[in-house]
Amino acid sequence: MNLIPSRYRINLRKEECIQCRRCTRECSFHAIEFRGGLVFNHEKCVDCQRCVAMCPRDALYITKNENRFACHAVYSTEALKEIYRQSEAGGVLLSSMGSPGRTVPIYFDHLLLNASQVTNPSIDPLREPMETRTFIGRRPEHVERDEVGRLIDNLPPHLELQTPIMFSAMSYGAVSLNVQRALAMAAARTGTCFNCGEGGLHESLYQYAANTIVQVASGRFGVHETYLNSASAIEIKIGQGAKPGIGGHLTGAKIIGDVSKTRMVPEGIDAISPAPHHDIYSIEDLRQLVSSLKEATGYRKPVIVKVAAVHNIAPIASGIARSGADIITIDGFRGGTGAAPMRIRDNVGLPIELAIAAVDQRLRDEKIRDRVSVIASGGIRNSTDVVKAIALGADAVSVGTAALCALGCHLCASCHSGSCAWGIATQKPELVDRLDPEEGAERLCNLISAWTSEIKEIMGGMGINSIEALRGNRLALRAVGLNSRELAVLGVKYGGE
Repeated sequence: MNLIPSRYRINLRKEECIQCRRCTRECSFHAIEFRGGLVFNHEKCVDCQRCVAMCPRDALYITKNENRFACHAVYSTEALKEIYRQSEAGGVLLSSMGSPGRTVPIYFDHLLLNASQVTNPSIDPLREPMETRTFIGRRPEHVERDEVGRLIDNLPPHLELQTPIMFSAMSYGAVSLNVQRALAMAAARTGTCFNCGEGGLHESLYQYAANTIVQVASGRFGVHETYLNSASAIEIKIGQGAKPGIGGHLTGAKIIGDVSKTRMVPEGIDAISPAPHHDIYSIEDLRQLVSSLKEATGYRKPVIVKVAAVHNIAPIASGIARSGADIITIDGFRGGTGAAPMRIRDNVGLPIELAIAAVDQRLRDEKIRDRVSVIASGGIRNSTDVVKAIALGADAVSVGTAALCALGCHLCASCHSGSCAWGIATQKPELVDRLDPEEGAERLCNLISAWTSEIKEIMGGMGINSIEALRGNRLALRAVGLNSRELAVLGVKYGGE
């Protein structure tokens, strides 16, 4: 009754295998053992591809298990497996990374970009100026001059980004310190920012203050005055795309050594962030926290409010803009996470494309768009997604899963196990050491450089020479395969119109 077929099968080309046993040492999930020969525990395999990548003879490969239950129009094999697992264990199903969104369209894939032709010439990014630099934060309401006509600097605190791409929040504990080091170094070299997440900031990363965003979440883990002042911006995390409306949970097994010190919680004790901030139940309460953080940092740093994309996100964003926050981060339901209840991850929230378009239009209608910048997060996969997100109304984007993939992640969705074979979502020293932060930083820099170059090429083909001119320019987009209601929310015309 309890037999649940494994998701994957480990396959061996026996003629290629030299019995070096490297696969047994590399598999952190103990799916491969040596007992006089290689023995495969298929039920433990998560398809992390570590054994495949490290095999010197290309002798291993992973396939999906072909065994399946009886066909049923309603109950798929996966649905049955989940029922069997819960009937045996009685617990909540957990998973990691972003939602696969099997039945929800990826709207980026239904949007096409306009290109310049005869009457609106394109721009050659190799020979003409192309501005990818952008400034994130509140814009001054008016220009002031002194008695002799010189401009008075009344610019509120802001972030200056050389590229409209930032690294999303990933906390120390959920990911290893080597991951955060790689992100911090890459952010400094490319002129952007990384977000340390809600787990505090390790003291070795204070040197990257100019490229760091620190987070204040409901648990207030690792939050103190030095922490707040060791960053270029402060983010109040209300919610995240992978699990809107619920809090966070880092298991005690990951709270060891410096993780415990940085988070300011005892070793081995679960760190649980409540679902709500218990001092925020209204926009007025949010305004008070925003003001407190600005006061604590001498009004020198912009304050960000991060919320998940939900059905009433437009009025929520309007309230946040009026709370005194300088930036709003909106996280779509495909945003990644270290651990989330599977049912919430796959069924709560909205795709980021719909949320960004709705928020941008609402803020424009209320004539408060310049009070805040908007950052799109959750489901940004490549440079065209970046361009489309900005054209829908974002000022910049934040990427998490794509950055982890650059560091070696293979999306096996087992972050919550703490046994990441690539040294990313783990605190086990022998696994952490598998990720070289210098090499990781180089790979991240290459990714950001490649995306930025492609953004310049795309904008040049559109006849646009700056991120500012692209922001909210929905005339540069056309849609295919969408209905009239979706077109109305996105504010985009159909292809051919």
